[in-house]
Amino acid sequence: MTLTKEISLPSGAKYTQPLGLFINNENVDSSCEDVVKSYNPATGEAIVAIQAADPKKDVDRAVKAARDAFGGWKNLPATEKRDLFYKLCSLIEENLELLAEVESLDTGKPVETNAKYDIQELIAVLKYYAGWIDKNNGQSFVPQPNKLCYTVHQPLGVVGCIIPFNYPLAMMSWKWTAIATGNTAVFKSAEQTPLSILFFAQLVAKAGFPPGVFNVISGLGETVGDSLVKHLGVNKIAFTGSTKVGQIIQRNASVNLKPITLECGGKSPLMVFDDADIDQAVKWTAFGIFNNMGQICSGTSRCFVQESSYEAFLTKLAKHVEDEYIVGNPIHAKTVVGPQISKDQQSTVQKYIKIGIDEGCRVVLGGLGLPEIVENDEQLSKGYYVKPTILADVKNHFKIAQEEIFGPVIVIGTFKDFDDALEIANDVQYGLGSAIFSKDLVKCHKFAHNVEAGMCWINSSNDVDINVPFGGAKMSGFGRELGSYGLSNFTSVKSVYVNLGDQL
Repeated sequence: MTLTKEISLPSGAKYTQPLGLFINNENVDSSCEDVVKSYNPATGEAIVAIQAADPKKDVDRAVKAARDAFGGWKNLPATEKRDLFYKLCSLIEENLELLAEVESLDTGKPVETNAKYDIQELIAVLKYYAGWIDKNNGQSFVPQPNKLCYTVHQPLGVVGCIIPFNYPLAMMSWKWTAIATGNTAVFKSAEQTPLSILFFAQLVAKAGFPPGVFNVISGLGETVGDSLVKHLGVNKIAFTGSTKVGQIIQRNASVNLKPITLECGGKSPLMVFDDADIDQAVKWTAFGIFNNMGQICSGTSRCFVQESSYEAFLTKLAKHVEDEYIVGNPIHAKTVVGPQISKDQQSTVQKYIKIGIDEGCRVVLGGLGLPEIVENDEQLSKGYYVKPTILADVKNHFKIAQEEIFGPVIVIGTFKDFDDALEIANDVQYGLGSAIFSKDLVKCHKFAHNVEAGMCWINSSNDVDINVPFGGAKMSGFGRELGSYGLSNFTSVKSVYVNLGDQL
């Protein structure tokens, strides 16, 4: 098979796209003829076919490469590991514009207002964890004069990392915590977005990482991903994706009781009280769901407003979204809302909009059909666009308020008082993010303390910081990524007892 192909980007630039698997720092052929096809979501046109891994032979190859590399990587001095991370960051910075364009081509992300920020986050996360590499400290105890005890945090071995389509490189970077803590890894890309991670892999080799530390395989989740999860040579699985797939992974990882981290779906509430700064609430409400085309697991996609402020909030939100969240070609500098990731996802979002209308929701903005600017463009009309949509008068028991849509759709209803707001916020199967808007900080902290979610934003939404742990509760999964808390997911704590006396 051909291992590379020259690809033309929408800007006119060209680059060489690897097509094979990345194992032992080399772009290698798959053992089978299967492929995953990458499409440009903005136009619906096929970009290139990427070789899919054989679920048995190639997963075995990748895991073996990672296992063979583990001992050397584990024992490499921490400062040398750290310096490799910094070298990789320098290479990413040199290729930032190109990586952003590749990410946009594969995902539909607007280059200037979205994809570039993802690459900047990739750099920031790798630098952050580079700083932790030589600070892996345990604890010591002296329970009595003739006994010394201490703990060490040791890497687990080989980590299987399964990344989603909505943030291919940014979410990948979060799982580089595994490598920072001394593990080696096999990454499986989402079948919809296989391009950028394979290009990034070439930078990993160029930075000087030892062969086998970082490996990449492409393919379907139900075959290649499932084989990685069940593999007895894999010591941990880190997964970001849907709750349905997360449930399957939890079951299948039990084959050798490997630990797992699951960051799954969400239907995060955003509650706006009548004493809130309405303009701030409007700005953050829009950002919390219409950024990244609504393809955000923690997106605050169900909003409830205290009754006295309801209509004024709806009017301001609709105007703000119409003015600021410009739909269009991802290559255009002013575009904020690009297409959905696939034709299937476009169809799913449209179905949910119809369900909401049928349930009795009022369309305040958007609705069914293509955005006008897209419908009138011959090229973009074949893309996977959805109108940024606001559905009002929702009741919390509506299907549209309970199920994750994963698109640029927000549902909005009302609440009476604090107790009603908290009850509505918690009346959902998910527990990833939550948000409250109020000038009463006592009320805000009370809400944050009692809301059933892994995160709560006070007077903001989806304001993620790499120093702070990210993760959920209930059906949104468990385990944390980012911050110092993220380190503990990828190490095992060993207790060491030292007898300093001569008696039993």
